[in-house]
Amino acid sequence: MHLDMLMPQRLSGFKPDVCSFESLFTHSYVREDGSRPSVNPQTTQFHTNALLSWALLLTICTGSHIRVIAPKHLSKLPRLLENDNVNMRIAAGETIALLFELIRDVDPEFDYDGWEPLCEKLNALATDCNKHRAKTDKRKQRSVFRDVLKAVEEGDFQSETIRFGTERMVIDSWVRKRTYDAFREFVGSGMNYHLQANEFIRDVFELGPPMLIDSTALKAMKSSRLEREGKMFAAFKARTKARNKFRDKRVDVGEF
Repeated sequence: MHLDMLMPQRLSGFKPDVCSFESLFTHSYVREDGSRPSVNPQTTQFHTNALLSWALLLTICTGSHIRVIAPKHLSKLPRLLENDNVNMRIAAGETIALLFELIRDVDPEFDYDGWEPLCEKLNALATDCNKHRAKTDKRKQRSVFRDVLKAVEEGDFQSETIRFGTERMVIDSWVRKRTYDAFREFVGSGMNYHLQANEFIRDVFELGPPMLIDSTALKAMKSSRLEREGKMFAAFKARTKARNKFRDKRVDVGEF
């Protein structure tokens, strides 16, 4: 799914929309003197949402727009990597990876002056051992920034396969990931259903018209799901039984 193929007729109002979102999330930038803006958690979340919305607009931006936007913001976005909020850091990292993918798509010889300092910063976040941060935040952050670092250094993307019904879709680029994440955030747990039945979403991901599944195929799908669930339940039961035996042994040793 190339960015220049998506609804070019709707890009006439693109620049003002980009500027509107940009005017919001840039308030979270670390200032030139190194000081940090004083914002509350609600405002930071608002700025994070604005950044993600801005990134989504970039996925339908023309190559000429990307040539202007990427150099301008790749010199500023790394400041958001220093934000205290893990969601903002992750949103900034993924947006940086997206921008590198987009600019390299239209200009394979693109040269970024701050490449080495950026890679050092991304590597620090990918191996973060800050004791003051929650373990879950660090684990989530390290996983994301390992992928972001590969994107910046090698132009690589860790592909992911999404299965729904009898079909599957491969998320094989940052453009596709940002688009998929945006729809998933909007429809929630119903994403798989929409991938199967929603004509607009299927069109965006180039899945073709919804597939018609006959009763025999539907029955086979349900049977295979029941079999998987049965195996999972049996494995869970076996693990529980083994743990109980181990606990009984510990009790016996203690009593002895």
